[in-house]
Amino acid sequence: MSMTTPPPTPGGVPPGWYPDPATPAVERWWDGTTWSAHTRPAAVPPASSPGRGRTVALAAVAAVVVAALVVAGVVALDGDDGEEPGTAGPPATTSASTTGPAPTSPPSTSPAAEDPTRVADPLNGITLPVLKGWEKPKYISGGVPTIATTGTYPCPGAADVNCRRGTVNSRTVSGTDAATPEAVAKEDIALAADAFFEEDVLGNRPYGGIVSHKVVAARPAVVAGRTGYLVRWQLTTGKGPGAYVQSLAFSSPLGSESPVVVRFAFDAGPEGPPLAAMDEITKGILPIGSTTSGGVGAPLTPGS
Repeated sequence: MSMTTPPPTPGGVPPGWYPDPATPAVERWWDGTTWSAHTRPAAVPPASSPGRGRTVALAAVAAVVVAALVVAGVVALDGDDGEEPGTAGPPATTSASTTGPAPTSPPSTSPAAEDPTRVADPLNGITLPVLKGWEKPKYISGGVPTIATTGTYPCPGAADVNCRRGTVNSRTVSGTDAATPEAVAKEDIALAADAFFEEDVLGNRPYGGIVSHKVVAARPAVVAGRTGYLVRWQLTTGKGPGAYVQSLAFSSPLGSESPVVVRFAFDAGPEGPPLAAMDEITKGILPIGSTTSGGVGAPLTPGS
């Protein structure tokens, strides 16, 4: 290998890395006497290579940005405000974000933007009232519009399962030939009883199953401006103080007037909700966008 010896320095050329005379883009090791076979990328590009200089400059800028992000992350995770990692507030805005126009936020679709006193059932065109001591459960089986009493307790028939003292939900009626509110309610009540107080989807029997029932109410009812019908059963369950279940059928206030059923499930006994709450919720069911019942007397006839 024939190469030019590094420029002389006082006392000779000491061992070290020097620009390779044959390949300026790399540095080669000078052992003090001759060039070795060891090379590495040049630490500083030659001034005669503008293209490479621009690439290195961009890389340096990128490195600075990455370093800044790392420092910001460390500050956010190790701040002196006592917060645990992952709970810090949003990252500080950069100077660029303060000079441009403020971003336009999309319309809020969070639960906070909804009426906290009502639960909407857009499919059936109604809203359910949230009474005092009731709430919108965060986790709803089947995704049906639901209100329930606050808090849970170990189910009497399955201590590792949590139960609610009261639950009400609404759903569209399907797969039936019933054409009147009375027929729909009488057909649905057994289904509602099984859904709430028999075996659940995981095979648990939270109330030990249904032992017997008796009808305690069966009458017309006005719901969301429609003439509907309700059937209420008192249940004796295998475990616990028993329960009440009710099916309330009426036609949707929407143009289709499809049959709707609202199901009620209350624990019996002194800790359960008062039965008067069933009537209060029934009176509080309104057409979406309305603050009144919307009129009285529309019949429940599918397709009418």
